[in-house]
Amino acid sequence: MINFRHTSYFFFALILLNSCAFNNSFLSPTVVDREAREQTLYIQEDTVLVQYHGEQYQPLFIRNGQDTVTFNHTIESVLFPSESGNELNGWLIIPNDIEIKGTILFFHGNAGDITGRHWNMNLLMQYGFQVFAVDYSGYGLSTGKAKRKFIIQDGISALEYIKQRKEVEGTKFIIYGQSLGGNLAASVAGRKGELIDGLVVEGAFSSHKDIGRRFAGFLSDWFVKEMYSAKESVQHYHKPILVIHSVMDFVVPLEHGKTIYDNANEPKEFYIINDCHTCGSRIYHKEIGEKLLEMIGE
Repeated sequence: MINFRHTSYFFFALILLNSCAFNNSFLSPTVVDREAREQTLYIQEDTVLVQYHGEQYQPLFIRNGQDTVTFNHTIESVLFPSESGNELNGWLIIPNDIEIKGTILFFHGNAGDITGRHWNMNLLMQYGFQVFAVDYSGYGLSTGKAKRKFIIQDGISALEYIKQRKEVEGTKFIIYGQSLGGNLAASVAGRKGELIDGLVVEGAFSSHKDIGRRFAGFLSDWFVKEMYSAKESVQHYHKPILVIHSVMDFVVPLEHGKTIYDNANEPKEFYIINDCHTCGSRIYHKEIGEKLLEMIGE
């Protein structure tokens, strides 16, 4: 005889496990051990060791075990509290010998951390932008676990923190997010639009359920919790937005960018590019840099 009570427990447990699996699959953090204080990056043919020094974990880059890497910008590593209850690590990156015209708050994608992802903003700095890149809870040197419910809290906390810094006073302010960070950027802008002057979303998915359908079909509607979405949030944002998406994006299809754009208010622009997922800020930096300057009235 079938024990329906036990069977119902089994199916409930199966649904719960699948729900957790779906929701956890959105996040693939690189975690840096605060005690070890180092991390290895592989950049093209180079091996770069990153050492973190002092109470704020200031990074030092060493290429191929011997040469200290120098940049045409300075990095200030900071730790600050988040509404999530965790301590976040952020980098304030200021270009040398360039008049600062604007500040970019950068939200990276679902994988890696700011040590490996901050390079995506480097070429845009030559157009007069300083960058504040932040790691979400459970990413890099930030504490806590990587959870989607924390990410929206972390994004808002990062915005409120950096807006209080004296280096940002008097500069126009843009949130720039890529992929998962693009979905987050739109969601933060929809809640805190009064604090920013412009929004850029590159290679972003329109909602967690929408991108979930790409991999799990109708099961996404059952198992994926939405919490927040770009296509809903942009409806509450009324300042300039630039949506960037590649026709060759095989991670997040072009239709997601189109959906975000269609739901956004004016003034808005949809910039369609070629090449890989979230490659725009590097390959099309001149075009994007000029669009950012236009966005802030320069």
